[in-house]
Amino acid sequence: MSPPFRTPIRTPLQIEEEYPIAPFHKQVIQQKREIGAKIMRKNDHRLVILAGPCSIHEREATVQYASLMKKLAKRIEDRIFLIMRVFLEKPRTQFGWKGFIYDPNLDGTYEIEKGLVQTREILLELIEMGIPIATEFLDPLLLYYNQDLFTWGTIGARTSASQIHRQMASYLTLPIGFKNETDGRVDNAICGALAARYPQVFVGIDKHGRVSMVKSKGNPDTHLILRGSHSSPNYDPDSVSKIVERQQLHGLSSPLIIDCAHGNSQKKPQKQVEVFGSILDQITKGNRSIAGAMLESHIGGGNTFSITDPCLDWETTEQLILNAHSTLAPVSCGKKC
Repeated sequence: MSPPFRTPIRTPLQIEEEYPIAPFHKQVIQQKREIGAKIMRKNDHRLVILAGPCSIHEREATVQYASLMKKLAKRIEDRIFLIMRVFLEKPRTQFGWKGFIYDPNLDGTYEIEKGLVQTREILLELIEMGIPIATEFLDPLLLYYNQDLFTWGTIGARTSASQIHRQMASYLTLPIGFKNETDGRVDNAICGALAARYPQVFVGIDKHGRVSMVKSKGNPDTHLILRGSHSSPNYDPDSVSKIVERQQLHGLSSPLIIDCAHGNSQKKPQKQVEVFGSILDQITKGNRSIAGAMLESHIGGGNTFSITDPCLDWETTEQLILNAHSTLAPVSCGKKC
């Protein structure tokens, strides 16, 4: 048997130096992260909504979606903190496309360095547009290439129990949500969120690509994301109430984010409308345990633009969010929202 094939790629520092972030935009990202932290600590009572494609696979549609989101965000920023989903890695139980970073050509050639470079180019373009960005962190080594550009992060249902990902979340300085497992169990995600709040020591790489010992400070803004299961949802009031009690038993008091897609919609995009309506109804009835929602959304509905899970179309997404804005009570968010 021949040995595995290895191709060196540029280090995080080399790519960062070629595609740097301007100091002003770095400050803006930090400000957006602080807004997220305030929401998770219940010091900012706006609803956070993470909306965007199931995954991105090319620049043009991504920027087009971001342009629509930018216009909407300005109209609702007094009551809703709107963040764009830009998911670049896809977890695979068996086989399938692993995401834009891994295979930017969509043809199985796996030009990972090209994916890393094009990813950074797209992310910087979105940041220059003023778009806060959320992603799922999957590969711990890829973390070091672009983690400076995100406002919010998630740990997926398949990795919430992973010690490596809990350590990674402990290192990050932005809100991180742990999704419940695909079978609906929540204990691993709760324990993951709690573990990531503590300092950790683990093996990673530095900006030069050298294997290094990493010491994290712990992340105080970890939380649970409810995404339902293969067989049943967990967004309804009874499920939410039981899960809040469950996490409190473990000692976790962060508010929840509810994913309107995946198990909660049984991957039927239009069902996200029903899920989002239930979330909004619970909030307007005084449920302070819900901080926000996630929507899988694209310019067009279904798989018109999305090459992974089917999404809501933009018109429906925009109307849902505008309806939420008109329904939610005004909130105070300081001098600048």
